[in-house]
Amino acid sequence: MSVLPQRIRLLHAPLLHLKYENWRILSGGAPAQPWTRSFHASARWRIMDLAFDLHDSGGRAKGAPILILHGLFGSKKNNRSISKALARDLARPIYAIDLRNHGDTGHHRIHNYTALAEDTEAFLQKHNLQNVTLVGHSMGAKTAMTVALRNPDCCQNIIAVDNAPVDAALSSDFPKYVEGMRKIEEAKVKSQKEADEILQPYAKELPVRQFLLTNLIRPTPGEPLKFRIPVRTLAHALDDMADFPFTNPDERRFNKPALFVRGTRSHYVSDETLPIIGRFFPRFELVDIEAGHWVISENPEAFRRAVIEFLQEKE
Repeated sequence: MSVLPQRIRLLHAPLLHLKYENWRILSGGAPAQPWTRSFHASARWRIMDLAFDLHDSGGRAKGAPILILHGLFGSKKNNRSISKALARDLARPIYAIDLRNHGDTGHHRIHNYTALAEDTEAFLQKHNLQNVTLVGHSMGAKTAMTVALRNPDCCQNIIAVDNAPVDAALSSDFPKYVEGMRKIEEAKVKSQKEADEILQPYAKELPVRQFLLTNLIRPTPGEPLKFRIPVRTLAHALDDMADFPFTNPDERRFNKPALFVRGTRSHYVSDETLPIIGRFFPRFELVDIEAGHWVISENPEAFRRAVIEFLQEKE
């Protein structure tokens, strides 16, 4: 992967200690076997049927499927352009997913990574998807990591974008975004302009406000705008979104290829997290892309090239 615009490290982290170096990645491994799983969801929540858009380059994309999982407050629409580009370039069908409590998927009061992972596993089994690549950004990245560690046979590899398998506080911006969205609903606004004016003190950057306001809909003509996402539920879930369900890499490990992509201006995947990434994902590779946390939207071309090179090397 030598032609990427940003530096790349190939890392293999030893299992029994945390020191890491620029080692070559180990190869090999047993051939993939068909994956099946019986689902027994916790009594605390039910499996959600995930809405999705399929991008298959007009039926020409016939390869192994790729699932793209969005981040907190996002939806499958955020990944439309990159999904179409990857379907075209890789000749692989792309399933852009709406995770629970987002987009066109239903709502549930439980929103944690175990629930998100079970929904995703059920989707794979329902659609009989094999040899899958899981791609996730932020919340979607931790969801993909959780699925891979729970059921390594369910996917061939993962691509985690700007998140790490650690308990780490979310950016302080996220509670502000929630507060701003609550203010918008309380004001019963009638236009996007009104909503944007209310949101400005809570989200200074216009692209972030535009992203958040993609969730604003008008239920029926003449009614005030409201958020299609359950703002209160997601507000209560912020602590869960900062956590990671696994803490012991001696018990859970994904021994297949994994690409971790981080934004150079983001703090979510610091150098201090690399040893624990290597213990959970011993065959991981790391790519730095010139971007903040919103890597895919801020630098889609660099992200597209990183994904293509990683996946083509694995073919």
